[in-house]
Amino acid sequence: MNAVIDTLIYALSIYGWIVIAAAIFSWLYAFNVVNSRNQFVSSVGNMLYQLTEPAFRPIRRFMPNLGGIDISPLVVLVIVFFLESFLNSTVRSLFN
Repeated sequence: MNAVIDTLIYALSIYGWIVIAAAIFSWLYAFNVVNSRNQFVSSVGNMLYQLTEPAFRPIRRFMPNLGGIDISPLVVLVIVFFLESFLNSTVRSLFN
């Protein structure tokens, strides 16, 4: 069972890094640091959007409007860190 818990923790960790990459990419895109007409940049942005939007969308529906500031990546990161901690402490102790 430890292998399954470790795999879930690694998957959550990877998703956390994807969320961070998506947030940084959105800032770079918003401030015109990256060329949006470049096909590679566009495909990376589309991939990050496809991977993170299913997690961001429900949070954006319930968050109040903060004047153009999107804190849904921060909320998703907190959820990911909570799940990692929960798996590490509570679930792992149940199976040891």
